[in-house]
Amino acid sequence: MFEGSGFRQHYVDEGAGDPILLLHGEPTWGYLYRRFVTPLTAHGRVIVPDHMGFGKSETPQDREYTIRDHVENLERLVDHLGLDRITIVGQDWGGPIGSIFAMRHPERIRRLCFMNTGVPGRPPEGVPTVREWPWFQWVQTAEAEAALSNLGGTILSVLKRIGFERTGHVDETWIRAYAGPFPTPAECRGALAFPKHIGSTAMMELVVPHLMSLPLLAALPAMYVHGEEDRAIPTDFAVGMFRSTWPNGPVVTLPGVGHFLQEDAPEAVIALISQFIQMTR
Repeated sequence: MFEGSGFRQHYVDEGAGDPILLLHGEPTWGYLYRRFVTPLTAHGRVIVPDHMGFGKSETPQDREYTIRDHVENLERLVDHLGLDRITIVGQDWGGPIGSIFAMRHPERIRRLCFMNTGVPGRPPEGVPTVREWPWFQWVQTAEAEAALSNLGGTILSVLKRIGFERTGHVDETWIRAYAGPFPTPAECRGALAFPKHIGSTAMMELVVPHLMSLPLLAALPAMYVHGEEDRAIPTDFAVGMFRSTWPNGPVVTLPGVGHFLQEDAPEAVIALISQFIQMTR
């Protein structure tokens, strides 16, 4: 546990060498990467933090759970662990948290791997805007607020709504792992907060001061992987954003795979990350 950000933050830390930082998003935690840790230790030191309000980390009731909070929490954890030459792997909100961290500290980054997420770049033309996405429209409703306030009972239906395809592998252990961090509405504060930041001015205010560092990131190796059955983030939008910053970076789309590609296609994604690290050493 790390307590330097004013709450108890849980993280996994295994292996040795250059760090590989695996960042989860909404409404999951480090358990999402449970199959990734051991294979990826062949390539470095694997670190999997649980964001504030998720997983085994504490859910303080006096925090706002802004993206700035999560980025600054990550900064303090990285400083505490003394990490440099970092490979960032970010999915869902792990992408914006990881990319904003990278924009603020480009000298600490070795490579970037984004998966079913948004990345720094220009929105592509001719595709629906964020505010037109069905997921964005749903998270503004009372139904969504009720579901995200009761994730202890709604976790599977919420994951399926976002894009979880491999439901045949769900068992009691799986349900306990994903529902367990959310026993009460108070423990759902982090999950309730994330959707409020989609396309927000607060996000832009975090990014704009560091736009000068974007060319430094664009010069780094970067890869994008997208499960095509994502019901939150359209493939064309995500790939277009990535291509606008990393026009020559590898892009892999996975048919039949949803938003939570760590669950739907873990072996394929582990192989892609491993190959990417090996090719960019």
